[in-house]
Amino acid sequence: MKAAQNILERLYEDIKEKGRGKCMSFEEFLELLSAKPQNVLRDIFQVFHDMVSSYVGEGVDEYPDDPESINYVYYDCSRLFVEDSDHPFFADRLFANRLINHVSTFRRGAQQNKIYVFEGPHGCGKSTFLNNLLTRFEQYANTEEGAQYEIVWRLDKRDLGAPVEQEAHALLAQLHNLVNRETMRDNLGSRRGELLNLSNKRYVEVPCPSHDNPILLIPKSYRKELLDELIIDQEFKEKVFTEKQYEWVFRQSPCTICSSLYDTLVGMLESPTKVFSMVFARRYIFNRRLGEGISVYNPGDKGPKSNVLTNQVLQSQLDNLVRASNRVRYIYSTYAKTNNGVYALMDVKDYNKKRFEALHGIISEGVHKVEDMEENVRSLFLALMNPADRPDIAESQSFSDRIIYIKIPYVLDYNTEVKIYKNVFGDNIEKDFLPKVLQNFAKVIISSRLNQTSEAMEEWIEDPASYELYCDRGLQLLKMDIYTGLIPPWLTEEDRKRFTAARRKRIIGESEKEGHTGFSGRDSIKIFNEFYSAYSKGKRLITMAMVCNFFKKRRKDLATSIPEGFLDSLIRSYNYEVLQEVKESLYSYNEDQIAKDIKNYLFAINFDTGSVEYCVYTGDKIAITESFLEEIEDKLLGPEADSRQRKAFRENIQTQYASHTLTQEILVNGKRLEETDLYRSLYDRYLHNLKENVLDPFLNNINFRQAIKDYGTPEFKSHDRRIKEEVSYLVRNLMDKYGYTSQGAKEVCIYVIDNDLAQVFSAHRYGQNKGAKTLA
Repeated sequence: MKAAQNILERLYEDIKEKGRGKCMSFEEFLELLSAKPQNVLRDIFQVFHDMVSSYVGEGVDEYPDDPESINYVYYDCSRLFVEDSDHPFFADRLFANRLINHVSTFRRGAQQNKIYVFEGPHGCGKSTFLNNLLTRFEQYANTEEGAQYEIVWRLDKRDLGAPVEQEAHALLAQLHNLVNRETMRDNLGSRRGELLNLSNKRYVEVPCPSHDNPILLIPKSYRKELLDELIIDQEFKEKVFTEKQYEWVFRQSPCTICSSLYDTLVGMLESPTKVFSMVFARRYIFNRRLGEGISVYNPGDKGPKSNVLTNQVLQSQLDNLVRASNRVRYIYSTYAKTNNGVYALMDVKDYNKKRFEALHGIISEGVHKVEDMEENVRSLFLALMNPADRPDIAESQSFSDRIIYIKIPYVLDYNTEVKIYKNVFGDNIEKDFLPKVLQNFAKVIISSRLNQTSEAMEEWIEDPASYELYCDRGLQLLKMDIYTGLIPPWLTEEDRKRFTAARRKRIIGESEKEGHTGFSGRDSIKIFNEFYSAYSKGKRLITMAMVCNFFKKRRKDLATSIPEGFLDSLIRSYNYEVLQEVKESLYSYNEDQIAKDIKNYLFAINFDTGSVEYCVYTGDKIAITESFLEEIEDKLLGPEADSRQRKAFRENIQTQYASHTLTQEILVNGKRLEETDLYRSLYDRYLHNLKENVLDPFLNNINFRQAIKDYGTPEFKSHDRRIKEEVSYLVRNLMDKYGYTSQGAKEVCIYVIDNDLAQVFSAHRYGQNKGAKTLA
């Protein structure tokens, strides 16, 4: 039995140590501080910043060399909000940038005396966001990487002249005084045992209820000197001594309990060394359910009758040790439990409105009154709020200045909206759609959430009508692409140049006023469920025609929330995109032939027509005739160019070649012709026009269309060898480059041919660059 009892005692002690964290002496704490100063010298704001950085990582700047970058980058928030979550929250690019920008201020020391209010409409996922954020913080803070340390006193009864026997007698007397109290009757036996157990221990353990960092027990005037000796990393030491984020290390004082206990012990022992021998440090363990380090209040949660907390048993021990009552008063408030932690309000209404208003004095002064004692409060205050529930704070300018509102609207990034559909209905749903159709469904939903007019967009795009084949008149499709970080390829070079950093900031800034109306997150899921259930039946893939049919005919009532003409514009935008994909997939070229044509052309334009010359770049013997020049110019300008355009183009190229390419780049700088700006420009133009016209030989070829339909069937073998090669090449590229299935590739090719999309867009060749540029 004794052996079993010893085993259980060791087990209980192990559970206790793991549950509260193993204590270390103050000397051991200083050694840890010296070894890992970046980890030990962190307050709640710095730990919270490090937590977010740990889960999110660095943002991806898809176009780092853009001189007009506004650092609007892609942050992968899946580890923070999605992975291992019962209810994932999907942060779109706009909100992710907004959140990271605010969190980054935590490391700059700009966060003090603030309350952060996440404001958004019903159904935007505010509660899910905050619950997931706090779950991740609790997990991180309880790891070695996120560790914080708090003060624990271990008062030696013998050093303080309090024999164990005498204290046991005093504690038992205290027990008898508590017998008649109603709250003690049911637990008298257990409390008697607890008191006897405590009385027979040599040490009285006094935890700091405010979870103060042990470094705060060092008198302020000595902290800099101590850290100067402890911190070896000179670069980090410079940060500690100069940066605002570490001001708390030198300015903050320990809580009233620790301060009074320190002063009392110094007076009794007359030796700071003996006092600090009773100071220990342990891990600050966060537990939301117990309200330790994280406290979350719902609007219906009533507050306690008294905000003052104490420990009568511990107080009686302290009174006995210091031989006087009220010298060390072990009382504190509920705010102390989240000091250096997170205090959060779920929706500022009902009881939470009173809690919110009560934070005014705490945030302003950083202290809270507990009876006649002052309690330091340095917590991260978070709140959720619906715009309609915003309290009337206009009369208190000092409080309103301390509130930071962070918008959390409905999703405005169509890629994120698609992730939500996949999360609810399964990742496999995309296989039932032709590529981009699912994203376009999301764009219809998001169109209801955007403002129908945009001053920033109108100031940037002077002639929206010129883009009618690619975009809607309200430029919402263009704005949606920008919100996802992309600049579409159909923009003119002039408009791309006009897309300056200032304009980008204005456009992104407009998102603060969007996403508060339209289809909510819950509405969107219901709408998609109805659409998917209706059109995912059968073997056919879901097409854009089905999307339009759903909103225009099946659910006409939804059309009132969608901007007029938006669906038609979306179809045109989709047509342009699939046309480019088909062209890109059919297009192949001979690099050697293109290089030879450009070299021969640049050489030939320097001679009169009718002459015969040997090209110095290729060695070819060239009969320089109009037909020779026009054949290459067809590739550079397109066959529709007239004689006037050809002449002007030829003269301009010859001038550039003679005045800069030959004389400066080749002769002076020693470049090869292939390395010159003019050659590269002509090469890109040649490639572009080849791709633009790649469908021309097949558009009127009935056999080509039939071969596409027959692809994958026995009938395909009956077609001409060249057509079979072209069709096979086309289908394989659509599958490999753009994610089409074999069936989807066939359907989209027939769609492009039957709707004569190549002819529709032939007069609108705006995009001179391959692919989409990226906004970073």
